Amino acid sequence: MKIIDLEPGDQRLVEDMLPVLRELRPHLTADLLGEVYAEGHAQGLRFTAVYDADGTCVGAAGWRLMANTVDGRKLYVDDLVTAAHARSGGVGRALLGYLEERARAAGCSLLDLDSGTQRAEAHRFYFRERMGVIAFHFGKALD
Repeated sequence: MKIIDLEPGDQRLVEDMLPVLRELRPHLTADLLGEVYAEGHAQGLRFTAVYDADGTCVGAAGWRLMANTVDGRKLYVDDLVTAAHARSGGVGRALLGYLEERARAAGCSLLDLDSGTQRAEAHRFYFRERMGVIAFHFGKALD
């Protein structure tokens, strides 16, 4: 496996990573991804892709370094997805390990993510990777 960070404007964001990312975020289009990354990059958003030996993108993560009064410095994972055909092959573990290394190198005290309550398979993966439920996340949709 090869894990690489993709910068804004990199064609691999749309050509390679977007189909994988859409398995988690089906509403994403190439235009919306471009808009989100253009705004989010200035806020620290980064995207990382995992490629298999054949050069096919099989995993994707959106993440950012951030600081807050609760945790101090942390790496927050916006998106973490393995292509359905590549699940249970170590892609998620490798990607999460890569992000953990990035977090440690950046002096973070926490690697943090939210996962929808309906995503039971993802939760089993996170528990296997020694992540715990450390908070409830509340939200309110605004009209």
